[in-house]
Amino acid sequence: MTEQSDKLWRILIVDDEPNNLQLLRQILKSKYNISLATSGLQAIELAEKFEPDLILLDVMMPELDGYETCIRLKCNVITAKIPVVFVTAKTEIEDEKRGFDVGAVDYITKPVSAPIVHARVATQLALYDQQRLFEIQLEQRTSELAASQNAAIHMLGEAGHYNDEDTGVHIWRMAAYAAAIARQAGWHVVKAKQLQFASPMHDTGKIGIPDAILKKPGKFEPHEWVTMKTHAQIGYDILSKSDAPLFKLASEVALYHHEKWDGSGYPKGLKGEKIPQSARIVAIADVFDALTMVRPYKDAWPVEDAVAEIKKGRGQHFDPELVDCFMDCLDNILAIKNHWDERENAG
Repeated sequence: MTEQSDKLWRILIVDDEPNNLQLLRQILKSKYNISLATSGLQAIELAEKFEPDLILLDVMMPELDGYETCIRLKCNVITAKIPVVFVTAKTEIEDEKRGFDVGAVDYITKPVSAPIVHARVATQLALYDQQRLFEIQLEQRTSELAASQNAAIHMLGEAGHYNDEDTGVHIWRMAAYAAAIARQAGWHVVKAKQLQFASPMHDTGKIGIPDAILKKPGKFEPHEWVTMKTHAQIGYDILSKSDAPLFKLASEVALYHHEKWDGSGYPKGLKGEKIPQSARIVAIADVFDALTMVRPYKDAWPVEDAVAEIKKGRGQHFDPELVDCFMDCLDNILAIKNHWDERENAG
């Protein structure tokens, strides 16, 4: 049974004794919306339906006692956060401990006293309100931080390619490739998603390279190539300023994504597994995407030729096991390519 009014708080009272229900109802009805339940099962049903702000729960009930009812309420995602106050004649320390163990927040001892009921109820509702406000603020703050982080990723990713012509969606497409390869290599989905967010920032350091070099249509002179290679260190220097795990991963990728499995890469000339796996994954994704995209100085390679080039680099440019992972998820890679190609063609 539910009494609806314009009162702010909703309280569910649960007791198998009608007299106890009516007594608590009389005490509280002037200030609160009241719902009544005569069993544990009915209490769970009403709690799911009306989502009260507080439950006053008798302990000694037939079939489903208060302890078991509380356990079920706390295991239900809809009702788990609703505070439960036991109303009971059981006053032994062991009884109270068990109540707190199953999730109750307070006890009211029978026979009940109206002033005590009002005081306990008001206290728990104030705490519940404060907790909900905190959770709302935390959720809002978390959302704002996520939005800020995503904006930073986009800005740094785009900044690294600001002076590149016709790169289109390259950084986002290759990031999706990197995540697919990481998952195939056994990375947890959360870690792979983090790599997907970190990968677009791999060329952030290019913002420190002169336009005359970045936009040069022909091959670099030796001194120009030396300058160009510094973009890896510049990117690391920029991204490593943050202690956030995402940007630490991004700085790692930025520094090492041009290293090669055989040690012939730059800037450190690392070899084999001394190269962080994140960078080894991004190296494959980056090269495959670069080969299959149109640039002012070249046509896009056919997919078959690009795949053959990745396989050719197995054990030289690329980690052999990661090349195998790339081949094993090639259908997924090509589905990602088609998805981003369609988006790019649609503008």
